[in-house]
Amino acid sequence: MTHPYARELADFLRARRGRLRPQDVGLEPGGRRKVTGLRREELALLAGLSTDYYQRMEQGREVRPSDDVLDAIAGALSLDDDERRHLFTLAHAARRPVPRPDRAPERVPDSTRRLLRVMDTPAVVLGRHLDLLDWNSLAEALLGDPAGLPAERLNMLLLMFDDTMTGERTCPDWEQQALDYIGMMRAAVATDPTHPRATAIVGELSIRSAEFRRLWARHDVRAQVSGRKTFRVPEAGDIVLDWDTYPLPGSPGPVMLVWTAEPGSPDADRLALLASLHASRPAVAGG
Repeated sequence: MTHPYARELADFLRARRGRLRPQDVGLEPGGRRKVTGLRREELALLAGLSTDYYQRMEQGREVRPSDDVLDAIAGALSLDDDERRHLFTLAHAARRPVPRPDRAPERVPDSTRRLLRVMDTPAVVLGRHLDLLDWNSLAEALLGDPAGLPAERLNMLLLMFDDTMTGERTCPDWEQQALDYIGMMRAAVATDPTHPRATAIVGELSIRSAEFRRLWARHDVRAQVSGRKTFRVPEAGDIVLDWDTYPLPGSPGPVMLVWTAEPGSPDADRLALLASLHASRPAVAGG
C-alpha cells in the first residue's frame, strides 16, 4: 500500500512539473510534445537526478530523498516559499511510518468567542479543514446567516461551491478566493492526508463540481493567507474588504479570518451601513 504522504508528494510533483514549460527553464521546446509541461527526464536533468529516481518519486514508490535532493527539486520546479515548505513537509512525513494523528474535535476557546463578539469588523473562526466554527454578527451580515444549515455543511469550501445560500453575493474575484481556500485545504491535507473530514469534503466537491476538480488539480498551497475580496451585498452595494488569517493556539489549530475596510473609505461607510441595517435583527451566535 502506498504511503499516503508519498502519494500526496507524487501528485504535487506531477502538478508542479506540468506547470513549467521548457522555455521557462531555458530548454528548447523541440518537436511535438505529448505533455504540456516538462518531461520527467528534463526535470531530472535540471535537478541533477537520474530519471529513474525522479520517476519513482512521482510514482509514490519507496524513496527517501535527502534535503539536498529536495532543494535541487525545489529549484528545478521554481517553487515559491510556501510550495517549498509543502514539498519538505510531505517528503519528511513520507520517510516515517504513517502516524496516528490527533483527531480530537476542534473547539473554540471561550475567550476567542468573547473576542469575536466585541470586534467591530466581520470575523469568523475556521477549523483546519475550513469548517466554520464560530462567527460574529457583522460576518453574518456580510456572508448571510449560516445558522440554519446542518453542522456538516458549515464549511467555507462547501459553501463557496454552493450558490443556494450566496447566489446573490457573487464577486468578480471568486476564482482567486476559491484558490486561496483550496490552497489552505491543501496545507491542511499535508498534515494528515487521510483525515476523514478532508476526504469527505474533497470527495464530495470532486464529484459534483468540475470547477473544483480543475482548481484542486493545480496543487496550489497557501500557508498564511491574506487578500482582498469584493462583496456584492444587495442592501449596501459592492464592498471591497481586505482579509487576513490569524492562527489560534493548537498545532494545527483553528484560524481567525478577519475582514477590514480602509478607515474613512467609501467601503468603510458601506460596511457601517450594513452593520446598522443588521443591528435591528436578532443575532444568532455560531457554534
